[in-house]
Amino acid sequence: MTENDQKQLGDTLWGIANQLRGAMNADDFSDYMLSFLFLRYLSDNYEAAAKKELGRDYPDNTHQPNTPPLTLWYDANEADIAEFERQMRRKVHYVIEPEFLWNSIAEQARTQDGELLRTLQQGFKYIENESFESTFQGLFSEINLDSEKLGKKHADRNAKLCTIITKIAEGIAKFSTTSDILGDAYEYLIGEFAAGSGKKAGEFYTPQQISSILSAIVTLDSQDPSTGKKKKLNKVLDFACGSGSLLLNVRKQLGTHGIGKIYGQEKNITTYNLARMNMLLHGVKDSEFEIYHGDSLLNDWDILKEANPAKKLQFDAVVANPPFSYRWEPTAALGEDFRFKNYGLAPKSAADFAFLLHGFHFLGQEGVMAIILPHGVLFRGGAEQRIRTKLLQDGHIDTVIGLPANLFFSTGIPVCILVLKRCKKPDDVLFVNASEHYEKGKRQNRLLPAHIDKIVSTYQFRTEEDRYARRVPMEEIEANDFNLNISRYVSIATPEEVIDLGAVNRTLVELEQQVAASTAKHNAFLKELGLPLLPGE
Repeated sequence: MTENDQKQLGDTLWGIANQLRGAMNADDFSDYMLSFLFLRYLSDNYEAAAKKELGRDYPDNTHQPNTPPLTLWYDANEADIAEFERQMRRKVHYVIEPEFLWNSIAEQARTQDGELLRTLQQGFKYIENESFESTFQGLFSEINLDSEKLGKKHADRNAKLCTIITKIAEGIAKFSTTSDILGDAYEYLIGEFAAGSGKKAGEFYTPQQISSILSAIVTLDSQDPSTGKKKKLNKVLDFACGSGSLLLNVRKQLGTHGIGKIYGQEKNITTYNLARMNMLLHGVKDSEFEIYHGDSLLNDWDILKEANPAKKLQFDAVVANPPFSYRWEPTAALGEDFRFKNYGLAPKSAADFAFLLHGFHFLGQEGVMAIILPHGVLFRGGAEQRIRTKLLQDGHIDTVIGLPANLFFSTGIPVCILVLKRCKKPDDVLFVNASEHYEKGKRQNRLLPAHIDKIVSTYQFRTEEDRYARRVPMEEIEANDFNLNISRYVSIATPEEVIDLGAVNRTLVELEQQVAASTAKHNAFLKELGLPLLPGE
């Protein structure tokens, strides 16, 4: 499928969403749209694997085109179902009974079956509790099929769901349904729903162009990025993973088998479910990722609670786009927490450094961390200055990248990317001021591929360029009281023109002389004519 076809699929689905959601806001409707698209992917992937598994025994439904082949097989092979499902769990890691497959659901919708709503409820429950060996409890917990937003009566809700599913089925019937294609369409819809929901979107979606920068940076060799990408990352963490798009971007950089295991954490239940769906829809097996619903600041994920440095879980790459300047409650107990004890607690008004220290604690010796933060972390005083100073003195801050304003759905402020390492070779900090390199848009500004490539290349080869990038020695940073305000080191201000006051004075004297001569000449004519003279002679 071409890039144009992918865009057409995304546009088709977004058009369906706008056509059908009616008075429902984008946030609410996205739950239904994305869940149905997810069910479509799971079903297509499962049926393709079943066809391969059954081979010549896979039924031909030519004479019953509205009945899924697996329904025919289940009806004719009741004694073999248990063994078949064992094989499918082993090979594709999940099972979907024929009545809950997308094609069965779509047929119910097409025929306006009054039992569609109940079938969907049973199907979602089945997928959550029985489809996968690992638990996917609550995967569809935010999809309220009994919501009055779908209709006041059961029959009205059933009819609305029939319409939505039929339109989706018709809209995507002509498109390929591989994981890459549907995955890209899913990402497209997440982005469009994020744009439509405004500020709330910043909680779960990192624009793809920014995600591309972070993922490219953390996949390069940590000690010598100029040598190129690592072949494999064993473990990757995003502790504020939102919809999971940033983690998927890291995976995309290295290929399908480039990451041993993906780890993500997300506090918002709706977004947590979205991340799990997003992983599966992009072809990441349930054994290849672990997404946890919890609060990173409280570190409530058991696998990250190991206090012994020799036993703690360490990651080859850490990426994150945490909430900006999030208000939190730093307690005395947190002050003794192994993540913060050596640095101190971030202030109550802004948890930015608390998020950073959480991720940095789990970064491996040869790992790279890239985190998006508001510019305030670069220069604010008090507790933040103390944390920043220690990170710099310990040689952990490698690069500071300033991005343009208005790149996010949630805020118009300019943000920065901090790149941190446990061990780094250069005894300086690379500053990149990319704030003027972007394409202006109506709602948002955007980074073009050339802008992204320039940022990544500058980091990779640690190049310097006037008004763009500079390697700053630690002595200079220390002299600036460990202030990392980018404009102190890489100014993009237009230099004022140097004025030669002597030359200006000579020009003014010459002009005065010319004015006096012209006035005298003119007054001579006026005198002959008997008219009043000009003043100044």
